[in-house]
Amino acid sequence: MDITGRKLFVRALMEEGVDTIFGYPGGMVTDIMDELYKQDEIRLVLPRHEQALIHEAEGYAKSTGKVGVCLVTSGPGATNTITGLADAHYDNIPLVCFTGQVPLNLIGNDAFQEVDIVGMTRSITKYGVTVRDRKDLGKIIKMAFHIARTGKPGPVLVDIPKDIQIKTGDSKYPETISIRGYKPNEGVHIGQLKKAYKLLKSAQKPLILAGGGILLGNAQEELKKLAETMKIPVVTTVMGKGAILANHPYYIGNSGMHGRYAANIAVSECDVLFSIGTRFNDRITGDLNEFAPKAKIVHIDIDTAAISRNVVVDVPIVADARLALQKLNEWAEPKNTRRWIEDIRRWDQENPLEMRRDKGMTPQMIMEAVNQAFDSCVITTDVGQHQMWAAQYLEINEGKQFITSGGLGTMGFGFPAAIGAKIGNPDKPVICITGDGGFQMNMQEMATSVTEGAPVIICLFNNQYLGMVRQMQQLFYGKRYEATCLRRRKTCPANCKGKNEACPPYLPDFMQFAKAYGAHAIRVEKEEEIAEAFKQAKSYTDAPTVIEFVISSDEIVLPMVQGGNPMSKMILK
Repeated sequence: MDITGRKLFVRALMEEGVDTIFGYPGGMVTDIMDELYKQDEIRLVLPRHEQALIHEAEGYAKSTGKVGVCLVTSGPGATNTITGLADAHYDNIPLVCFTGQVPLNLIGNDAFQEVDIVGMTRSITKYGVTVRDRKDLGKIIKMAFHIARTGKPGPVLVDIPKDIQIKTGDSKYPETISIRGYKPNEGVHIGQLKKAYKLLKSAQKPLILAGGGILLGNAQEELKKLAETMKIPVVTTVMGKGAILANHPYYIGNSGMHGRYAANIAVSECDVLFSIGTRFNDRITGDLNEFAPKAKIVHIDIDTAAISRNVVVDVPIVADARLALQKLNEWAEPKNTRRWIEDIRRWDQENPLEMRRDKGMTPQMIMEAVNQAFDSCVITTDVGQHQMWAAQYLEINEGKQFITSGGLGTMGFGFPAAIGAKIGNPDKPVICITGDGGFQMNMQEMATSVTEGAPVIICLFNNQYLGMVRQMQQLFYGKRYEATCLRRRKTCPANCKGKNEACPPYLPDFMQFAKAYGAHAIRVEKEEEIAEAFKQAKSYTDAPTVIEFVISSDEIVLPMVQGGNPMSKMILK
């Protein structure tokens, strides 16, 4: 029996096990929306902006392990997803984004709301295609889900012209798919792995660098086993936070630009750096000529293109993290690393990760309160100073998950990602760590949080500035705070040097904003108010809660490595 393309679309989603789709209507997807109306197996979530929509799908995907699914119309609907697609690409999040398109006969004619979205996103998607024949629709959708979730996960874009949606054709949806030229690596090169193990076995100062690939590959237990058996200390990237539990005795902390002192020194002093699932981007390496200068480097990654792209390594291994670690654990034998671990602990004692506690409320105090208030939860962050404080001080132990934007560093990510995570995990507390700048990029999603019954807790760090840029201006640009003060008005002095008594009031009033949407609002200005605020927020299950933490504009993230410097050259005070 022949059916319309739109009917096949909905059937395909059901066959793929999709239970939630984040969609925004428009002229070129009204037929699909109408078909979604006729069923009740798939939940349609209506965000308030397409960029937020795709971040919500990212949060849903990362927190559930499922493929995130989006549906937007052509033209501006499609282009508004580009930032989210790039974010998912760099952080390897499995997404299938469906875009409506003008009818086939109008493509290339500058029709109303026509753009070449496939061409625009070619470099930030694993696969992108415009469906040009109704008979290919089922096969293409099957390919999209297969590509998105296999190998190194990532976003796939399927552009569906309006006439394809209404044209009839075969009702069959393929059970399996074979894609010529697409063969994700499912094995491990034993010879290369033996070389890596030989290096580890002979090392005096071995160190494991765990990236987001550990989490993507569900290889946490295998990593833990290797570290414990061979007694090797572990550092993580920001995206790898949670790859090994925060309370594990072999865990040192995050390395990189705002990493723990002991972690960065350990990278600089180790003789074998065993890296798994990281791209070695500049925020991890700093000056490439000075990165792990004493070490032989092993690099395990499922993506061939990631190997030796930035750091030329001694033993490259293209493999799934879990498979590689499982094999290594078959060979692993205990090592005597006592002196090496003692050195690392001494470095940590010399320069502990600690903020002052004698001048009022600090970000560290807030993060410690989150640690104490929630045993099991999903935590998302926006991008900025608060993200780094979260990476530094949040303890990701059993039952907790940390979701952030690492590769692209997208302001506006945190709040919608939290909403998506809450929709995917309705019985788990979801906390968003955000700043007053990042929150305002997608604050309209408060409507989505309320209407979709996704009562997230928003921890809003309000320092009245774009804090991370201000920090650089403070340290390296003579305190010339250009375009970072969020209180600035046209009437302010041209060369303002910072907050003073003449400053105008801050806009908006986040408490009134929250209440306008029917959300709860709590303002915290003192350390002694923190615990009670979280207690209240946990009791509100009917709507989201904004906790506005009023922090000093002068708080900065330390340690810090200035861009281009070696990671051993940290600013500590």
